[in-house]
Amino acid sequence: MSQAAPQSSPPARPLSLGVIFLTLYIDLIGFSIIFPLGPDLLRHYLEIDGDGGLLGALLAQLDRIGAWLGTPDTFNEVLFGGVISSLFSVLQFVFAPFWGGLSDRRGRRGVLMFTVAGTALSYALWAVSGSFWVFLLARLLGGAFGGNLSVATAAVADVTSRDERAKAMGLVGAAFGLGLVTGPLIGAFASHVNLLDHHPGLAAWGVNPFTVPALIALALSVVNLVWIKRRFNETLSDEARGRSREPRLRNPIRAILDLGNRSVRAVNLVNFTYQLAFVAMEASLVFLSAQRFDYSARDNGLLMGFLGVCSIFTQGWLVRRLLGRGLPVTTVLRMGLTISTAGFLVVGFAAAPWMLYAGVGLLAIGGGFVSPASSGLISLYANEEEQGRVLGIFRSLGSLARAITPITAGIIFWTVGSQTLYVIAAALVVAAWFGTRRLPQPGR
Repeated sequence: MSQAAPQSSPPARPLSLGVIFLTLYIDLIGFSIIFPLGPDLLRHYLEIDGDGGLLGALLAQLDRIGAWLGTPDTFNEVLFGGVISSLFSVLQFVFAPFWGGLSDRRGRRGVLMFTVAGTALSYALWAVSGSFWVFLLARLLGGAFGGNLSVATAAVADVTSRDERAKAMGLVGAAFGLGLVTGPLIGAFASHVNLLDHHPGLAAWGVNPFTVPALIALALSVVNLVWIKRRFNETLSDEARGRSREPRLRNPIRAILDLGNRSVRAVNLVNFTYQLAFVAMEASLVFLSAQRFDYSARDNGLLMGFLGVCSIFTQGWLVRRLLGRGLPVTTVLRMGLTISTAGFLVVGFAAAPWMLYAGVGLLAIGGGFVSPASSGLISLYANEEEQGRVLGIFRSLGSLARAITPITAGIIFWTVGSQTLYVIAAALVVAAWFGTRRLPQPGR
């Protein structure tokens, strides 16, 4: 019975997957617009708030940490960005299982509309954040509602058969990759448009130099809300909703430990270990390239664009093709971890720019295998009535990795060195590979 519901309306599947893809893509563009703005945001709020208040207290603590570690002054900007990012990710860590579980009980469409509306509210608050505490409130609000990605991922499980599941998760990964490439580009260009240059009186209403990127993110969320309302039909059957447990906001660690399915717990551990390594690369790559090869912001932009294109190609086409030819999902996962290990070592010991690009390409391909394979396995191991909750926990662990890794990786990078950081990352991926050895191949 549990496998029959997704098969009930085959004609709707192509449209549903397209709608889900665009929903994720628009959401992730808005989410990532802020990525290139970190140092400029710090300097702006320092000018506005000075050394006092909440920002001053935060920077004083970061100065002490930097002095104790003996890191350069520029590392304080890295720590600042890491702290803000970590706060956002902690909220995602807490709320992703809740939104996923709520969608199991109430349906995907309504929860998505509510959370996208909440995300839009966070962008509206950012647009008028004339002081640091308002900006911080906006980011916390965005983090709480940003856990909705698990809901859209669960909808993919609703509209696909078991044979199609892992391939469809490749489309989810492609939407992630495309959104995370597009958003920072929009943010970088939009940050050059300052409304206060022409209308300085708007500062009294909280308008700031970053209002235009915030308004673009807000507009995208409104477009997404209209798109979901008009095109996103409910994907979860009434029968499945009736079998789901009533969700509640709880300790996310307890939610993870309470997972009764041993295979789901094992995949979560594998993916979390891998994410610790991958996020360390994301947080440090631009510093490594600048330190070792004197890369400029433009050079780093091209490098990150190359990473994104390779990731989109891998998840959007290559993985789907391999799985379509019958390659087991567990084999795809191990292949991804093996390729990633090589990528970390190549980047860590890169002595020329071409080696750096080769290593980044390997990391993109490896990550493009790991992401759809691990999320596909989670979905295949879980029951129909718990897809949202289980995938929410899966996304939650990814957010936990993003909460703790950037600062940790930065400290290792600036105190011990880039080669040591990437050797540690490679060792983590090897540990994740050994964790896959007892994973059962899911039934069809």
